[in-house]
Amino acid sequence: MLIAKKNVFYFSLLIWTKLIIAQPDSLQEKTEVFLIDSYITPELPHTFVISFFTSDSSKSFVVLNGRYEYEVSKNFTMDHKTKILVDSLKLLSPTIAYKIKLIDKKGRVSFSENYEVKIPSSSILKSKDQPSIFTVCCFGGVIFGLPSPTYLFENGKGYLSLTKEIPLFSFYSVGYNYPVGYISAEYAYVFNYERKNFVRLGYKQIFQVPKIQYISFGINYFSDLTGYNGVSPEFSLGLLRIYNVFTLFLRYRHNFYFKDKANNFHEFTVGLYSNFFSINF
Repeated sequence: MLIAKKNVFYFSLLIWTKLIIAQPDSLQEKTEVFLIDSYITPELPHTFVISFFTSDSSKSFVVLNGRYEYEVSKNFTMDHKTKILVDSLKLLSPTIAYKIKLIDKKGRVSFSENYEVKIPSSSILKSKDQPSIFTVCCFGGVIFGLPSPTYLFENGKGYLSLTKEIPLFSFYSVGYNYPVGYISAEYAYVFNYERKNFVRLGYKQIFQVPKIQYISFGINYFSDLTGYNGVSPEFSLGLLRIYNVFTLFLRYRHNFYFKDKANNFHEFTVGLYSNFFSINF
């Protein structure tokens, strides 16, 4: 009874909103989504329950983890709800990222913002063809510990470097698959270079974009621990996600010394980003 009253309230509010702020059809290009319920039942079989209203009559689908698409409303409606069994899915992450796909009466397709829903731990890694949780943790730990190969370029000369960045604090916003920003610490070792060791502390801002995972801008303070210090702005591209845990990235960074400015240098890095050990806010 309480759920029915809640749905009637939201539906009435939606109708009155449309009547009051109705705009010409030419201005209403995108159908809005008003999410009501989104959760996975703790009891077996684990079921994803979702309900929402839309600002116009639409057919609707939900896309899980960017690959599993399920039909929600076959006919045009403003009230959408469905239940999806998730035990059969290959889940390696404690959350499911999803979007709502809409098709209006004119055939226009639109997508909602990104959402996430938490998965009961017992539903993770249930498939027989998947390794045990111990194996996955060990594999993830090894991958996480791998340094990132880096090419350092200074005054016409190139050097090989290995770097390892660890996100310390990550800051999230509702509906995002990645943090909006994070603070990280990093160590780099440079082969055959007069200054072999560098440590960095920096902040990175992440922007999720279509086609790839994200673009990121950052600024770091660095030191070689012998008195040569500086700042290093950087730009990164998150290209693809691996098991919803790691993201393959490319990064360019320019390093400015506070002194010895003639030896400022460039860095090009390919690596794997993960905030597995980060403290999240």
